[in-house]
Amino acid sequence: MSLKKFKENDLLINTMKAHPSAEFVIYDSTIYYNSIPEQSGAFSAQVRNIPPGFVSLEERNIDKKGQWPSSSFDNPNAVNPFTYKFILKDSSGGSFRTTAARNSEDPNGGWTPTEWDTAGPGDVLYGAGIQSASISREYITTPFASTSNYNAHYVALRNRLNFYGARSSAYLVDSPYGNKDTLDKMNLIHVPSIFYGKTIHPGTLSLKWYYTGSLIGELQDLKRNGELIQVGPVGSPGSGSVAGVALYDEGILMLTGTWDLGYADLPMVSGSSTTQDPSWIYFGAGAQDGMNIVGGGSLASPGALTFRSASFGLSFKGETNTQVITMFAHAKRGEANFSNNPTYMKWGDSPTSSFVSSHVYEENSQRLVANTVSSSYTNYSASYQRQVYISRVGIYDENKNLLGVATLSNPILKKEEDSLTFKLKLDI
Repeated sequence: MSLKKFKENDLLINTMKAHPSAEFVIYDSTIYYNSIPEQSGAFSAQVRNIPPGFVSLEERNIDKKGQWPSSSFDNPNAVNPFTYKFILKDSSGGSFRTTAARNSEDPNGGWTPTEWDTAGPGDVLYGAGIQSASISREYITTPFASTSNYNAHYVALRNRLNFYGARSSAYLVDSPYGNKDTLDKMNLIHVPSIFYGKTIHPGTLSLKWYYTGSLIGELQDLKRNGELIQVGPVGSPGSGSVAGVALYDEGILMLTGTWDLGYADLPMVSGSSTTQDPSWIYFGAGAQDGMNIVGGGSLASPGALTFRSASFGLSFKGETNTQVITMFAHAKRGEANFSNNPTYMKWGDSPTSSFVSSHVYEENSQRLVANTVSSSYTNYSASYQRQVYISRVGIYDENKNLLGVATLSNPILKKEEDSLTFKLKLDI
């Protein structure tokens, strides 16, 4: 093994910028993400154990069986059970957002979801087996009526909206488009950052409203200043009007457009059978907003069938900045000419050392290196040449602790007179 120190010009650090695409379709209270179909597993109905339209945040418990609470939680005979994060309750106060605990004094007494303060000292607190994320819709009827009657999510955005007012007056709480505090209807679309990274890339947003499969309205941020402008269909009600704003960094779309898009009324409010004019404040109905049972009836009810006439599309590109370090590892002429692979030594030679003490370990000096030089003739050995096959490059810190290993897809022949450079790239 040959250890060498990286020089100043051997290390390069840059930023890789990417624009991942995301497309959502919302229909019949189900979200679909990037046209990914439902995938059934051998042990679970969904191979990732998450609903359609969601992403698994940790990619754990793929095609495993059992969610807690479950009798097979810690059963050693359970077939392919979930794995769980866990900690012990102690005075430090550490916990998970959602926990379950087992009584340490009665390990066979079962376990139930519980809060940290109700668990006993030494109890094992388990975290959720699966964490997932998807877009969601929040229908607001009272943004900020008074200091005692308001929506907390909207109020948390008020200062940010006024801050972005330098981009467009449509952001301002009190603007030429009206006062957002006094609106009786508002629609928030929440997009988790895992779908876009650092920010939603301006100019890539598209919101489409479909009625029985036909496009009845589309919003885009044409000006790249956050204004969501209705661009189609051409001549449709509200064309050219601003229906809301996009908070690119926060992943929130605020829709305030109330004009009728010109089609039959639909039930768009969870828990109510009353129908509403199709408009942008009802965009995304069915996206984790409780809109799965209309008017308290079943999905087979006439109201539910009417709700199924609506579908929605949301697409955008994100922006991610990934720091990348590029390392150049050099094996110059006359270097890296020895291998620790046992096959490097000639087969049959005794490895017995000739001298061993508390200070010295000296191997048998008569051992021979295997000649791997191929000959053009059968049963004839070519003249010996020193050469090795490099299969891995290790990265060490200043204390010679191994940090990582780069493995080549195929070993590279390194002759004594060769000079090789290996290019390694790592996201940091």
